[in-house]
Formats: sequence, C-alpha cells, structure tokens
Amino acid sequence: MDDASGKISKIIAPAGVEVDSTHLKIGDLYVKTLFVYTYPRFLPTGWFEPLIDMPELLDISIFINPMDTGLALKNLRKKSTQIQSQLDDVAEKGLIRDPMLETALQDVESLRDTLQQAQERLFSTGVYITAYSDSIENLAKLESRIVSMMESKMVYIKPALFEQLEGLMTILPLAQDKIQVTSPMNSSPISSFFPFVSNSLTSDNGILYGINLHNESLVIFDRFTMENANQVVFARAGSGKSFASKLEIIRTLMFGVDVLVIDPENEYQRLAQAFGGSYFNISLSSPEHINPFDIPVVPENELPSDVLRSHMVNLAGLLKLMLGKISTEEDAILDRAITETYASREITPDVDFTNAQPPLLEDLETVLRNLDGGRALAEKMYKYTKGSFSGFLNKPTNVDISNRFIVFSIRDLEEELRPIAMYVILNFIWSLIRAKLKRRIMIVDEAWLMMKEESSAAFLFGLVKRCRKYYLGLTTITQDVEDFLRSPYGRPIITNSAIQLLLKQAPATIDVVTKAFDLTAAERDFLLTAEKGQGLFFAGRKHVAIQIQAAPFEKQIVTTDPRELLGESTEE
Repeated sequence: MDDASGKISKIIAPAGVEVDSTHLKIGDLYVKTLFVYTYPRFLPTGWFEPLIDMPELLDISIFINPMDTGLALKNLRKKSTQIQSQLDDVAEKGLIRDPMLETALQDVESLRDTLQQAQERLFSTGVYITAYSDSIENLAKLESRIVSMMESKMVYIKPALFEQLEGLMTILPLAQDKIQVTSPMNSSPISSFFPFVSNSLTSDNGILYGINLHNESLVIFDRFTMENANQVVFARAGSGKSFASKLEIIRTLMFGVDVLVIDPENEYQRLAQAFGGSYFNISLSSPEHINPFDIPVVPENELPSDVLRSHMVNLAGLLKLMLGKISTEEDAILDRAITETYASREITPDVDFTNAQPPLLEDLETVLRNLDGGRALAEKMYKYTKGSFSGFLNKPTNVDISNRFIVFSIRDLEEELRPIAMYVILNFIWSLIRAKLKRRIMIVDEAWLMMKEESSAAFLFGLVKRCRKYYLGLTTITQDVEDFLRSPYGRPIITNSAIQLLLKQAPATIDVVTKAFDLTAAERDFLLTAEKGQGLFFAGRKHVAIQIQAAPFEKQIVTTDPRELLGESTEE
C-alpha cells in the first residue's frame, strides 16, 4: 500500500517548486497567494461573486473558526468602555462631536446585544486567494485585477510576502491555515462569503424555460422584460435546439403572444397542426405564393413615402441576393428599375398607393430590358420569371396570415433558393409586423443560411436592431456557429440579443463559441459534455446551467426523434 502511494505521489507531484519572496514557480506555472486584511463596515450579499466568477485559474480558501462568546463579550465590554470614555472626554473639553466614535459605539453595542441574545455568533475568519498564470507578467496583471476589483468594494488585499510556500499550503485542501491573518466577524457578514451561490432566474411572470441544474429551481422568464426580446440559440445537430424552441412556442401561445416561424426542415408542421396554426409550404410547385413587390402596409405615425422607400431598399437587397455579384453601375440600374417598375403601376412616394395593384417580378424584367445596360440583369432574372424558378416569386400573394401561429416551410425548395425564400418571407412578415403593434415572437431556424450572403445577413441584422420598437422578439437558431460568426453581422446579432441559449457544442466549434460568449473553462467543458437538452441560458448578465424539460404531452407533439416517433405510432 505504501509503495502504491509513493508511486501515485511521484506521478501527480510537480518536478519541483521554485520559491521566491513574492511568488512560486510550480512546473511551468507561476503562483501567487494573497490574503484579505481589511473589510468595510458592511458587506453586501454577493460581493464575493465577481471574484469567484473570474474566468482565470484561481483557488480560494476560507477559514471560519468559532470564537468563545464569553471571551468575546468581555472584550467587547472593555472596548465599549474605552469608546465611551473617549466620547466623555471629548464632551468635557467642549470639542466638536466625533461621528466615527459614535458609530463605533453603536456597532459594538449592537454586536454585544446580538451575541448576548444568541442571535449571532462570532468567528475568526481568514480569506486567501491563490492565482496561477503562465508568465510572471500575466500573474502581475491578474493580481492587479483582483486587487482593483476588491478595492472597489472596500475590501483590501495584500500578497503574502516571504510566505508564498505557506500560502500554497493554506490553499491546498489540508484544512491548515499557515498564514493566520484573520478578522473577527459575526454570522451575518460571514454569510455574504458563501461562494456556492447560483443565479436564480425564477420570476413571477413569464414561461418555463427549464430547470436550473445548480439548485433545481425553475427557470421562469419573460423575454419581453429585457432591454430587447431577441434570442440566439447555438447548438450542434441533435442537441435539442428545435425541441427547446417548440416548447417555448407552446408556452408562449398560452400567454396570448403571436408566433411566426421560418422552418427550413419541416420540423414545426405537427406543432402547427396540433395548435390550429397555419402552415404554408413555400416551394416551386406550392399553391402558396408571396410577391416580393407587394405594397407595404403603412403604420400609424409613419409617412407613406418613408415606408415605400424603406421597402424598395429591402427589395434591392433581395434582388442582389438573387442575381449574385453585380457591379456598381448595375446596382444603380437596378435601383432605377425598381422605382420605374412601381411607377408603371402609379406607385410613387408622392401619391396614395394604398389600393394600387402591385407589380410582379416579370414587370421588373421588362423594365430592365428597356433600360440601357439592363439587359444582362434581365437575363439573370429570366430563370425567376419564366425559367425553372418561375413558380416561386412571380405570382401574386395568396397567403392569409390572420392566424396567431403561422409556420412558413421552405424544406421543399432547392438549396440555392432557401436564403432567397427566407429573405422574402422575413420581408413579408416585417411589413405586417410594422402595421400593427402586438406582442410577437419570430423564429428563424437555421439562420446561418441567411448569414452566408452579406445582403441577407444585413437584412437580418436590421430586423434584430429594429424589432424592439414593434414589440417583437426575434429568435435566431443555428447549428453552424462558424458560418454564423464568420459574417460581419454575426457578433452584432449576438450583442443585440439579450437572451442566449447555448446547448451542446461540437469540439470543432467550441473555441469559437467560447470566445464569442466569453465562457469560463468550466462552462466550456460543460457544453462539450452536456446531455441532450442541457446547456447554458443567458439573460442579460445572469446565466444558469439549464435542463430543458417537457411534459409528456408536450414531448409527444414537439419531438422529431425518429425512435420516439416510431414508438408513438406503435403504441397507437
């Protein structure tokens, strides 16, 4: 047994420890131990949390030893007498009153009362922090950050000069305080040290998102209480991202919120059918059509001319996505052609166009053929007007969106048409959202499809920035994190989304996710090993580890797992 212990110690022990007056070097790591020597008069709850949540490698030891209450009362009585004597002396000499002495007397008397009545106990408390870094320079920077962070809370820290080895022994799980720098404290301030605190996201209003894995509390949250109601969901395939979004839809509908979904994989059809929603399958042979030239609805308090110009800008972005790379001259020709196409139907910013008949894509092609330099663009447009893709965009809109829950499926579209379809649908929905103020959420599944092209990515980012004004929460879901973040609009979309849900990540993309969301090493490892439905839920500055949990009837509706679907049909 002794031989085995000796072998294990040789394996885990470092090659050597280099001792300096200000730090240690253990293997390739530089190590420094600091201690807390002064505290403010009051310690607020959670003051220790920023230190614990630092992403850098730290070890923290807290030693709390009970003190003899009788001896403490005797010392406090003596201290009270001394302070009272000083106050009497000040009064006899006619000096100005000393608020510090008066406050000290109140504190001592209050503590004596609580100890005497057994409401509090007194403890000798020592707090030690050991920081690790790969270089002496980085170690000094880390020490400076820790000291500054604590000094901002009136907590003062010093390095254990000439006692760094003792500091390391104090930090190790040996329960031995080798430094012995302690402060007497009663129970109330000591409770604020308690480091094993997890954020709670349980509120009186909102829907159930899942269970907090740290403390088993419920994560109940209303996304519309944040500075914006936008959400991003990042996860690898099969980790439960669509499952989580469907649960949110079910629970959100119960609170009277309208839901709009762009579904690239036909995953939301069963959900729409179960809850009486409208399901539109957008494809080349589909009976449902959306005309991108539809006249936008003019919201109250907005000028019709501004609305029409904004719509033309969005339409130009769509056409650039359809036509591919175009030159500056062609861009100008296209802009002029759009204006003339609307003008051919007497739709201009200076007239009332409310009841006008909108043009079609083939009208734009005709205009382009008659413009100098527009023939090449018209040829590119041909496949969308009379060619193989003509059944997609070149017909009047016949989609009724009066339902509270609407799903647009683009699964049956060719791969190259999917980003175009997402753009068209989003633009169509956006015009309707602007027309009437109402609580809505819009879910864009596989949003990375739109991030592949700059024009569609810019349009999506524009929606994310503006939707708060119209009481809309936009959810972007993606499994291809790298493609999403490669776009110049990827990170801005994240920063403009107050809510973020990260489920299990692939090893190939975990570094990108870690950097984008500033994850700690523990959070990074958690996302690599998370079970299906487990992840990190961020709401502003708060974040918790979450387990997405569905009721049995919800699971039957939202699951897309082939095994569960087969089992369900077998039982029936």
